[in-house]
Amino acid sequence: MTPRIQEIPYFEDSAALFLPWSDRGWSVFLDSGYPHSRQGRYDIIAADPVKTLITRGLVTEVREGEWIQRSPEDPFKLIQEALGATRGGVSELPFCGGAIGYFGYDLARRLETLPDLAADAEGIPDMVVGIYDWAVIVDHLERRTYLVGREASPILDKRWPHLVKSFSQIQTLGWRLGDFQIVDEVRANLDQPAYGKAFRKIQHYIEEGDCYQVNLAMRFSAHSTGNPWVAYQYLRTYNPAPFSAYLNYPEVQVLSSSPERFLKVSEGEVETKPIKGTRPRVQDVVGDARQVLELQDSLKDRAENLMIVDLLRNDIGKNCVPGSVNVPKLFEIESYATVHHMVSTVRGKLLPEHSALDLMRGCFPGGSITGAPKIRAMEIIEELEPNRRGLYCGSIGYIGYDGNMDSNIAIRTLMHSDNTVRFWAGGGIVADSDVALEYQECHHKAAALLHLIEEFRQRDANVSALGR
Repeated sequence: MTPRIQEIPYFEDSAALFLPWSDRGWSVFLDSGYPHSRQGRYDIIAADPVKTLITRGLVTEVREGEWIQRSPEDPFKLIQEALGATRGGVSELPFCGGAIGYFGYDLARRLETLPDLAADAEGIPDMVVGIYDWAVIVDHLERRTYLVGREASPILDKRWPHLVKSFSQIQTLGWRLGDFQIVDEVRANLDQPAYGKAFRKIQHYIEEGDCYQVNLAMRFSAHSTGNPWVAYQYLRTYNPAPFSAYLNYPEVQVLSSSPERFLKVSEGEVETKPIKGTRPRVQDVVGDARQVLELQDSLKDRAENLMIVDLLRNDIGKNCVPGSVNVPKLFEIESYATVHHMVSTVRGKLLPEHSALDLMRGCFPGGSITGAPKIRAMEIIEELEPNRRGLYCGSIGYIGYDGNMDSNIAIRTLMHSDNTVRFWAGGGIVADSDVALEYQECHHKAAALLHLIEEFRQRDANVSALGR
């Protein structure tokens, strides 16, 4: 059956469409960063899921209205069951209802046996997914917006006229600056000496032949008050990225400005775009161009990137047609507000008998943020990072009723819960890495979120000064 579809007025800034829903639990905004960046095309907005799945450890709570089930089943299998049999979509639109949510890095414990050493200071679920029977799709290339919905749903039949009306009468309201504040200094869980100690341990493991590359990350945190949606609106203007998101869940709000695609499936075509290799932006035009050339010509960064490309070729190959996996783009440079990245593209053809969720399960978590070989790198990460990663280096995205999927790697991503914000930054350590440069690269990658923290701390200080 064909999903229902209704064209509604187009707004260049989709934040105006999401604003009335932003304080509603389970509202989600998959954000291409447009108009502040022209790299993305589609935005997706949804709310009021018909079913929710929350995984903590070995148990997933599945809730539909008053009905609740607590299941030890594989969370990926439970999502597939909630989606049901694959049904038709609208070919020109990426999503016509289905699953949207996050898959935390530590969901990997359901897939692999890993040590239990790092402290869990997050206290958030390993997976949070809603099943949505309607969504708003904004196409910035065609400058058109659509309300799409599940084809046969008595509940949606009743709501449909109200949804059409509410999204057709949006007013472009401003957002108040004073709604969100950072109330203390940002703290990192690894200072430079501690980072150096972990770095040297990785170098030892590489020399012993345990691994070739390990992604080492540090965690930043600060206390906050107010509405994190205000902070996200600032983040998306300061650091727009094509795989951004704002997720408002009862236990946690997620503010992501990720530049990295994890996995995309469209009509059976698979794509992943790993990032390895980073240089900071500089204000001088000539100097900034020099940074790009230096990254492009770096043998070390190319070697790191190629290592992860090979890992991902193997990962997606588990669920792709033999011989279909290829690398059409290698070592391309993509530029963002604070950094330049080296990005490669790996593609394949999904086996007809396998689903997008099979693919995600077979690749999770993404190799670009673990290392190689993956499982040994994850064991070393658990040993050397003081805190569990929570959502960081997991994934945010959608899996549609039509079997299509798109997802990011959850980097440049901030979590907000219990009046605290937390985010991470890291980089791949290889045999010829330099400890001082790698430590500095972590701060380069965290620059946008550190700037956000400072902006809302400074704003608080200015307000206090005016009040004295």
